[in-house]
Amino acid sequence: MELLRTMCHIQAPAGHETQLTDFVLRYVEQNMGQWCTKPVVLAGDKFQDCIILVFGSPRTAVFAHLDSIGFTVRYGRQLVRIGGPAAETGYRLVGEDSRGKIDCTLVVDENTGALSYDYSREIDRGTELTFHCDFRETETTVQSCYLDNRLGVWNALRLCETVEHGIVVFSCWEEHGGGSVAYLAKYIYETYGVRQALISDITWVTEGVQPGQGVAISLRDSLIPRRAYVDRIRRIAEASGIAHQLEVEGSGGSDAKELQHGAQPWDWCFVGAPEDNVHSPDEIVNKRDIESMLALYRVLMREL
Repeated sequence: MELLRTMCHIQAPAGHETQLTDFVLRYVEQNMGQWCTKPVVLAGDKFQDCIILVFGSPRTAVFAHLDSIGFTVRYGRQLVRIGGPAAETGYRLVGEDSRGKIDCTLVVDENTGALSYDYSREIDRGTELTFHCDFRETETTVQSCYLDNRLGVWNALRLCETVEHGIVVFSCWEEHGGGSVAYLAKYIYETYGVRQALISDITWVTEGVQPGQGVAISLRDSLIPRRAYVDRIRRIAEASGIAHQLEVEGSGGSDAKELQHGAQPWDWCFVGAPEDNVHSPDEIVNKRDIESMLALYRVLMREL
């Protein structure tokens, strides 16, 4: 879990993913010599802050978003949300502006719900603030801010160790409307002919998806994937014997929305561990679900 711990401490709110992008690129450079297949690394201005890793002769692409939720300093002491973070008075927020590092407190107006910060001085407008990271690990769980989606990135990086043929994509902006997957998907489809995807992201604990019962295969959220593709994934999962659960939701979304709304005929399925305390500083995931997530991805990348 040390890799996960490190990434949870890296600030990468939507639109300012640069620090995590640089970390992932360094990690790939340092570790790919020990991987089963050495990938082609595609990054740089052409892809903004996104990364594409191409292994062998790919058939399937895995998408994991780098960014997190957070807050942007507006005017005076006002804050506006980046994505949909939970907001409670007293949450500890951190960041950095032209005058140095910041460690302040979130304030929620009881009457209006307006957000502001409590700090010894005014913070430069446009500064991004994120939850202070308090990473906690037990024998059975990990708990921290930004397991969504640092855990999806962790899963993708660990998957790279064993992938022979496939594409692993690290995208941006997912938490605040998306935007990067559209051009990434177009490039991948036109360059490699790949049009089936897995979404390495984190879902919710609900009355139907419980912690410790295995990774969740989502049959639908606010969007509905093509049933034939999802059924293939279900058959592979059942044959593997890996613990998994089936999720059915009417809301929520992921990088898949840009695949489904795009001009290319992409198939997609969201496969991810469930977490509780969603979008808060205290997101928590059961280690059994993390293990089953990685195990199922390894099988799916061989079989699809």
